[in-house]
Amino acid sequence: MQIHLITVGTKMPNWVQQGYDEYAKRLPRECELVLKEIPAGKRGKNSDVTRIIKDEGERMLTAIPANSHLVTLDLEGKLWTTRELSQSLERWQGIGQHISLVVGGADGLADSVKQNARESWCLSNLTFPHPLVRIVVAEQLYRAWSILQNHPYHR
Repeated sequence: MQIHLITVGTKMPNWVQQGYDEYAKRLPRECELVLKEIPAGKRGKNSDVTRIIKDEGERMLTAIPANSHLVTLDLEGKLWTTRELSQSLERWQGIGQHISLVVGGADGLADSVKQNARESWCLSNLTFPHPLVRIVVAEQLYRAWSILQNHPYHR
């Protein structure tokens, strides 16, 4: 199984890539984490934000592998504990599909992406900078995997 983390935003600072890579490389091949970056729409003083979100959503949907189980990361999603995430990871491993986790841009996810989702996960009620979300998701997936493997990391 591959987990595709599809995010809006490119050209992250080195510390973001290093943090993400640290946890992504810890995951085993059967739970490989793959980052797919979608360029953010150009925003300006008179931008049509609705159109920008729609365009970002179309690019996200194109990046999702066929026959993938789509999970949005969204404020309207379900808050999971780490144990609940590990249960979701175990369930995802059992469905025999790739998983696509999608993170919208500064103005959120397009309705078209939300409508295609099979489930929605709220990472936190706190607001995180988008670059940090990549690291937190990668770390939490590794932590969830470590729980399933009875690995001491979660202690």
